[in-house]
Amino acid sequence: MALVCSPNGEPPVSEARPELSGLGTRRLALSTALFSAATGLSRVLGLGREIVVANYFGARGTINAFTIAFQIPNLIRALVADAALSSAFVPVFSELLEKGERARAWRVASTLFWLLLLVLTAITAVFVLLAPVLVPPLTDAYDDLTVRLAQLLFPIVVLLGVFGVVVGVLNSYEHFTIPALTPVFWNLAIIAGLVIGVPRADTADAKLYVYAGSIVVGTLIQFLLPLPWLRGLDGRLRVAIDIRDPAVKRVFALMGPITLSLGLINVSALIGTIFAARLIDPTIAPNAIDKAFRIYMLPQGMFSVAVATVLFPALARLAARADHDRFRDTISLGLRQISFLLVPAAVLSAVLAEPIVRLLYERGAFDPDETPVVAAALAAFSLGLVFNGIMLMLNRGFFSLQSPWIPTWAALANLALNVLLYAVFYRVGTWGIPLAISISNVAGAAMLLWLMRQRLGGLDLGATARSFFLVTIASAALAAVSYGVWRGADEALGASFGAQLLGVLGAIVAGGATYLFSARLLGIRELEALLSLRARPRPSL
Repeated sequence: MALVCSPNGEPPVSEARPELSGLGTRRLALSTALFSAATGLSRVLGLGREIVVANYFGARGTINAFTIAFQIPNLIRALVADAALSSAFVPVFSELLEKGERARAWRVASTLFWLLLLVLTAITAVFVLLAPVLVPPLTDAYDDLTVRLAQLLFPIVVLLGVFGVVVGVLNSYEHFTIPALTPVFWNLAIIAGLVIGVPRADTADAKLYVYAGSIVVGTLIQFLLPLPWLRGLDGRLRVAIDIRDPAVKRVFALMGPITLSLGLINVSALIGTIFAARLIDPTIAPNAIDKAFRIYMLPQGMFSVAVATVLFPALARLAARADHDRFRDTISLGLRQISFLLVPAAVLSAVLAEPIVRLLYERGAFDPDETPVVAAALAAFSLGLVFNGIMLMLNRGFFSLQSPWIPTWAALANLALNVLLYAVFYRVGTWGIPLAISISNVAGAAMLLWLMRQRLGGLDLGATARSFFLVTIASAALAAVSYGVWRGADEALGASFGAQLLGVLGAIVAGGATYLFSARLLGIRELEALLSLRARPRPSL
């Protein structure tokens, strides 16, 4: 069927859209702030979900079967859905809009939607049949339970695949907040399912089935929520499969290396889980790493994902215009903003790892002896936080340039390094796995920076390095103040929940204020973008 667009008489997209030069640091800061607020809310609720999960299941025992069961559907999701699809789709869709080919752009989107629905449904059916063969080699414990949980969870791959098309369309039109809010309702649905269903379940296995079922229902809600916002755009998703369109073929051609690139990251995570389950301790190591990762993802989602997502459509348009000067400037701006936000976040999560874990998780089935294991993993993850954000920004840059094979080869090299480091560091215990990941992030960021510089004929690395150095100095002051405030509060107030909450919040507030004050003294320019949000525009005369 042909795609029908509403004839609204608007000018071509290239005329209707603002130029990137109008984006500027203030607009980037405002868009990032809105996206970060939405993402931050979802991440906070995600931590709330993990708190509920820890209360019911702890970190030791059959909950590790759930952690392992989730790895395969999560890997397939990364390979053929969600971020991989969006990263291949947005540059092509944005380019068509930039050329004024709206009807064709929406026909391409419709084709991808229905192809993914059909293909991912078939993949899900095959996996459900083969799960008894594929899943048991991943762990030394809870084989049958892990298989059943994986079969129950796998349908989320279909939902997230078609969700990726919807999000790609909305992001191409610079609608970021609504897609960022959908995980809020995903988390709320899961929390409701746990609170209502787990106390009524008779066995430990049944409680985990409630958890898995709640995730499937939450993913369905997440997919349905942004659909109404498509109606306000200048086209529709229709029943259309036009595989002959060169733009459709180009999406899949881009998706191949992007899928491989992003998939290698998840393959690395899966291998790390296997090391944890088979060589460290299958009764706690996989879930302890996962618990630490959930905390680690809060600043990652709020800051680096926000900056990269907000800049991605603009980068795609600049690449389509071959405007390499502003492309370089935008990449450098994103890297500096990510460093400004993530370096202090990494320092805070490292120096306050144990009190944060104790405050968030240590209740119910989560025993005090599990806290140091999770805290050590969190501190190890924190070492690579900013470098992971840099890799995300640079990957989006290569995808915008429609040069996806460059980060793919870098990801392949990084995977080899990661596995080597797993083999070295698993001997130190659970925290050796996230330590290996952090070291790989440092190497991967350096490699991608060099490759991007080669691809563009230069980057403003001098200003970026200077900003990073000053941010590190300000973050050192943050570390000293935040740890001192927490230590003093811990000794003075005791170990009650209220005392822990007051101590951690007081340390974060005092450290954050110190960081901002230090950044102002040091003249860090990225602070100006945040301060500019307070400025009100003057009324026109």
